[in-house]
Amino acid sequence: MSLPILVAIVAIGIALTVAAVHFTGGSRIAAIDDAAHARALFLTDFPEERPEEPRLTSDRRSAFMGLPGGRVAIVQSFGDGFFTRIVSRIDIAAIRLRDPGIVSIRFKDFTWTGGHFTFADQSGAAAVHTALDPAQKPAGTGV
Repeated sequence: MSLPILVAIVAIGIALTVAAVHFTGGSRIAAIDDAAHARALFLTDFPEERPEEPRLTSDRRSAFMGLPGGRVAIVQSFGDGFFTRIVSRIDIAAIRLRDPGIVSIRFKDFTWTGGHFTFADQSGAAAVHTALDPAQKPAGTGV
């Protein structure tokens, strides 16, 4: 078999595989339906915790919930699934509150460096910022 025919067969095979994955839902990005869904996702991994009311980002891909001891629960979509984390102020490398309603967070953990989280209102962003900002005095549960 000639090299150009082999290359064409491989290219077509890869394209068909990618298309099959896409059209069967493999490229779907998960979204958090509502506050109850965010809480249920978190409690699946941490059933012993008692999270406060979730604050969802405007794209419904992340949720932040206050926990006892000044900790914060985070649920975030990752591809077609979700991951959950519990973080506190000591886990934050940098945090910045930006207008309108955006919190930029960089974590010390190399497995998840952070991101930019946009909230529908400034109060949600301010609550998350206050709960996680290492410069803030520890208060109640936070978010």
